[in-house]
Amino acid sequence: MAIDQFQGVDYFLIDELLSDEHKLIRNSVRDWVKKEVSPIIEECAQKAVFPEQIIPGLAGMGAFGTFIPEVYGCPGLDQISYGLIMQELERCDSGIRSTASVQGSLAMFPIYTFGSEEQRKKYLPKMASGEWMGCFGLTEPNHGSDPGGMETHFEDQGDYVLLNGAKMWISNAPFARVAIVWAKDENGIIRGLIVERGMEGFSTPEMHGKWSLRASATGELIFNNVKVPKENILPNVKGLKGPLSCLSSARYGIAWGAIGAAMDCYDTALRYTRERKQFGKAIAAFQLSQKKLAEMLTEITKAQLLTWRLGVLKNEQKATPAQISMAKRNNVEMALNCARNARQLLGAMGIMGDYPIMRHMMNLESVITYEGTHEIHLLITGKDITGLNAFV
Repeated sequence: MAIDQFQGVDYFLIDELLSDEHKLIRNSVRDWVKKEVSPIIEECAQKAVFPEQIIPGLAGMGAFGTFIPEVYGCPGLDQISYGLIMQELERCDSGIRSTASVQGSLAMFPIYTFGSEEQRKKYLPKMASGEWMGCFGLTEPNHGSDPGGMETHFEDQGDYVLLNGAKMWISNAPFARVAIVWAKDENGIIRGLIVERGMEGFSTPEMHGKWSLRASATGELIFNNVKVPKENILPNVKGLKGPLSCLSSARYGIAWGAIGAAMDCYDTALRYTRERKQFGKAIAAFQLSQKKLAEMLTEITKAQLLTWRLGVLKNEQKATPAQISMAKRNNVEMALNCARNARQLLGAMGIMGDYPIMRHMMNLESVITYEGTHEIHLLITGKDITGLNAFV
């Protein structure tokens, strides 16, 4: 088992932009990851299992509902704290960050933002503690980048609604107690519903055979005449604004998380090239090795500055969905390029489980697609700067 030696990457002294509380939170999560997750992550990825035993630890680190107020049993921290937690989790593995991101931004956030006070009090404390895990049902087998075309729907039956349809590629689905499901009512208006495990006709089959995010549980949500009480409908939102605002929160976390994966690849490559000798000297001494390392560090630093500024804007409630799309798109592409360059620097060892490079690379191939594909985010930026819609 490889020892996690990561210490951090901060070429432009960005720590000076962080508060003491930010650094304490980040370092606490980093230490916890090294102790509790790094020693088991390779085996989990090889066996394609999510380590459910780490859920209480994730909750203890403030990873669930980080920015939701303390009155609901949540940490009540700021957006930069949330970003730093996501960075440290993905520094270990994208699947671990994804589990926390889905819980906080995609399941808890809509309950807090669009739910009733009764819904907040019922669900948020148990979700913040990790007792109840959640998932987010938007993507369907036939509708990914065009969520407005969803086929999942419900009909009014008096005291309850009857829900039918299916969702696919749902992180946390196999073990989630609570699912935030987006479906169309009889008038074709998209609404959010809280569906609980145990409701008759609701099933969550796990998806197998993934080459990516293997330490994260992925499944489907199947609704076959599921009776959902009307009090489980989120009362304060209608239309695509609901799910898209949740995705903005999750994409913001991904922008930070991807930096963590890139930093781990860079740090691993730097250590390896200093130790590996060819032609009588460390391969870090060769010009082409230094070129790769210098370019990786440059791109990581640019992403750090971009995301720090985005965090400031988020705290001031000034960040736009288009700005978040730009950061998500840029940082995930950057991280994937870092993983590929690091793999080349490690040579054949880069594909072995002794090092995290190939696992990061495979994970990032999913991250660059989910929560809005690389191309969709490009078009979101394009629409924002031109005022013209290229989607249709």
